[in-house]
Amino acid sequence: METLSIPSPHDGLALATYVWEPAGAPKAVVQVAHGMAEHAQRYDRLAQRLTAAGYAVVAHDHRGHGATVDDPKDAGYLADAGGWSAAIVDMRAVGAAARERFAGVPFVLLGHSMGSFLSRELVSRGSAGIDALVLSGTMGDPGALGKVGARVAALEARLRGRRHPSSLMNTLTFGSFNKEFSPARTDFDWLSRDTDEVDAYVADPRCGAVFTSGFFADMLAGVSDLAKDSNAERIRKDLPIYLLSGSQDPVGGQAAVEAVQAQYERVGLTDVTARVYPQGRHEMFNETNRDEVVDDLVTWLDETVARVG
Repeated sequence: METLSIPSPHDGLALATYVWEPAGAPKAVVQVAHGMAEHAQRYDRLAQRLTAAGYAVVAHDHRGHGATVDDPKDAGYLADAGGWSAAIVDMRAVGAAARERFAGVPFVLLGHSMGSFLSRELVSRGSAGIDALVLSGTMGDPGALGKVGARVAALEARLRGRRHPSSLMNTLTFGSFNKEFSPARTDFDWLSRDTDEVDAYVADPRCGAVFTSGFFADMLAGVSDLAKDSNAERIRKDLPIYLLSGSQDPVGGQAAVEAVQAQYERVGLTDVTARVYPQGRHEMFNETNRDEVVDDLVTWLDETVARVG
């Protein structure tokens, strides 16, 4: 793995970026966009599996996450204004660098959880240069609760400051996620059935932080926009999309995957595939059946890259 820094066109922020290369010429390059309250190096095992299958992998720590955080006050914080769009600008910059480095091969964007929300918004704003999209643990329409949450977060940000660590929003967002797994061993049992993976997340100082009210305001407003058909209608109709999730994922379970697939097909997208794994939880790449999950992903990538390459 190679580590480098890419400046954000939004504000010059140094984006901690990681590159994994296959032994030979890559079939394609996969950009990984990680989820909330984690970091890109948690995808090292996935990246190594993908490089073994012939793919180059590029990932960065989103603003407010991982090694991109230089000042502790920036942890769990996107930007003073336009944070959601800033994170998308960052992703485009990393993707552009990846396409320049691995020129002439297909480009795949893979987003998990929050990274999938950002990826969905990114392709709705323009998918030139993106040959395929993979969405892991994404969510459907948050409905009225999502809109209320966005308003509460925005109000708290005004009253207490955008950098205020929001225990309130953390509880409102994640408080029910362990409900189906009682009695829970940790606060993060909802991530995976693999207790070693859950324990590694809990022990990682770069994971699981309480994020700021400004972050929640930005993210929840962004997620609410994804539910609009007018947003999905802007996506290129022939873009190959692969949705994957666990059936017990409190973020993107069976119903969420079906809702997103139905929305995409309703607005005319013609190449949408979905796979839901029985009993799987939120992080399917860290689940007990992760080898099966990655094998299925590689099969889809191989078939898709052969068509679009």
